[in-house]
Order: sequence, then structure tokens, then C-alpha cells
Amino acid sequence: MNSAEAVDSASCHTLSERQVAGLFDRWNTALATGDPTQVSALYRPDALLLPTLSDQARTSTAGIEDYFKGFLSKHPTGRIDQRVIQSDCNVAIDAGNYSFELDDQGWVQARYTFVYVYRDGTWSIEHHHSSLLP
Repeated sequence: MNSAEAVDSASCHTLSERQVAGLFDRWNTALATGDPTQVSALYRPDALLLPTLSDQARTSTAGIEDYFKGFLSKHPTGRIDQRVIQSDCNVAIDAGNYSFELDDQGWVQARYTFVYVYRDGTWSIEHHHSSLLP
């Protein structure tokens, strides 16, 4: 670890609820580009994605990008329906219910959890779980 990494990991970065909500907005804006590379770039290289429309856990950038290739072909438009936000030192959690309008299915409702971490000078997605509402 170099001295810059030591300073970064020793400092504590926290976000307001509005800033955490902005991380979802950033992700939703990336979806709107239709580019799976832009979406997958928001995830840590070692992130875990448990996606809405697949039973396969994605644990690499390539796997996450592969999922979004299919998902983005449905031209999703997302919105938050209900959320709880928690934030602490270098970690933030946004969880609740969201909906997506998909070309071939109309509105789909799901539960979600995003766990964001602050590392290497940026906030990125460490864990994302999304499952259809029962």
C-alpha cells in the first residue's frame, strides 16, 4: 500500500441521504445510455450482482456487463417507489422497492439493495441485489 492509499483508507467519507440517492440517479442515468460498459463501470471489480431478471450471480466486471447487455435491450426506465438509506464511514446502503418500465413487460416491481463503498477516491457499487416482488 502506498502512502496515498494509506491516507485514503484512513479517512472517513460519509454521504447525506440526498447524495446516496444521487448514486442511484447516476446508475439510472447510465442505464439510459444503453451502454452496458457504462453501467458496469459503476461497480467495483469484485462486486456481487444478484440481478432481477437472471438467476445467475455476477461476480466480475465481465459478468455484470454481460447481464446488462440483455437488460438494457429492454430499454429500462427506473424509479424508486420506497427506500431506506443508511450511511456510515466509507459505506452507504440504499434499499427498498423500485420499478422498471421494460419494452416487453411493462412495469416490473422489485426489491433492491445497493451497497456503495468509498475506495480509490470514488463511490462505487460493492453489492447489488434485486429481486422481483413476490
